[in-house]
Amino acid sequence: MLKKLLLSGFCSLSAFISIAQETIPLYSGPIPNAKPSDVKEVKRPDQSVSNVVEPTLSIYLPPKEKATGTAVIVCPGGGYGGLVMKREGFDVAEAFNKLGVAAFVLKYRLPSEKTMIDPSIGPLQDAQQAIKTIRQRAKEWGVDPKKIGIMGFSAGGHLASTAGTHFNQAVLENKEAVSVRPDFMVLIYPVITFTDQVAHGGTRKNLLGTSPKPEQIALYSNELQVDKTTPPAFLTHGADDTVVPVKNSLLFYEALQQNGVPADLHIYTKGQHGYPKTPTFDEWFGRIHHWLLQTGLLVPQ
Repeated sequence: MLKKLLLSGFCSLSAFISIAQETIPLYSGPIPNAKPSDVKEVKRPDQSVSNVVEPTLSIYLPPKEKATGTAVIVCPGGGYGGLVMKREGFDVAEAFNKLGVAAFVLKYRLPSEKTMIDPSIGPLQDAQQAIKTIRQRAKEWGVDPKKIGIMGFSAGGHLASTAGTHFNQAVLENKEAVSVRPDFMVLIYPVITFTDQVAHGGTRKNLLGTSPKPEQIALYSNELQVDKTTPPAFLTHGADDTVVPVKNSLLFYEALQQNGVPADLHIYTKGQHGYPKTPTFDEWFGRIHHWLLQTGLLVPQ
């Protein structure tokens, strides 16, 4: 079945109906940094969403006999203005399950002054809460608490790389002192930098507003936040991406190299943003699989 899914290509995966075993609220109590509003979530027929105010985790667990203990949190993209939940979330989670990897699709809050006290930290709060929750419930879900990664597409890649470089930033109450550092990052055509020359303007505007301060731009330009404690990373990007320039991935890879952080970078001559035709799902997802095996982050059962 996996072979058929992979050979059919990433786009054709969208023809399947993706069903999580369970979808749970991300927070068991009050949502931090939230303020009362009349904003309602908008759901579309293609399963994409906008105006997210109540974050959730959709849980995809592999069969127990295939479970490897490796887990990944999947952050769909959408410029911090929407979330492509199926193509960059549910479909990928199902493919990970075929490899024995537990997957958790994060429907994170989208920054808005109408719904948040500080919109700039809302998505990061949700990413950290997802990592914290999975570590706390690792035994229940058959997960190795030392093999919990985070994956993101486009703006979701910005969130994933923020989680991997800002885990010491106190944006979430954590009385239990559970580590919110992901053990690895998988970044697919990611937004990395908010510098004027390279930034995806819409993503920066949605997270930081129309007139961000220079220190905010630097703080969320994640290539500037890499150090020796940053977790290992896999990156892939299309050289012809006119939406999020490939330099985003190049800057992050260079920063990882300078700090001695293990990383793989795969650039495709043709890919465009979203990999609509090439590379195929079989190609780029297969490279992730190989990287996980090569690094020992994934040990098949």
